[in-house]
Amino acid sequence: MTGTIHLIKLSVGSDSVEQIEDWQRNRSKQRIGGQYYHLTRMWPKREAELLNGGSIYWVVKGFLQARQRVLSLEEVIGDDGIRRCAIVLDPELIRTTVAPKRPFQGWRYLKPEDAPADLGKARANDDALPPDLAGKLAEIGVL
Repeated sequence: MTGTIHLIKLSVGSDSVEQIEDWQRNRSKQRIGGQYYHLTRMWPKREAELLNGGSIYWVVKGFLQARQRVLSLEEVIGDDGIRRCAIVLDPELIRTTVAPKRPFQGWRYLKPEDAPADLGKARANDDALPPDLAGKLAEIGVL
């Protein structure tokens, strides 16, 4: 049986999880079958594991803050003739405990045991702490 793997991706230009939601819901025309997709140049080599319950974890302002379940990987050929990978995502962004993450390029794999925990539905509507404060609290085990 195939295990599960996740991806980590910087959400460049986003100041909050709400901005990611707004972009995906209202501004982006990147859709396959009505679902938003994130376009990347590289195709994940661990495709079977990613499609076995994997998610993309979003880093916003230096902190891992939310995730979205990966629904499929689709080939997209750009106007330049280059093959790219469309990572089709579930529309629901699930907030996670906040974890600091240093900048990196592209995306990285994330083992399930290293992934931050989801926040419960009851906490999803809590007033968001500033990411730097939430990160410091997480470092000392308060969040």
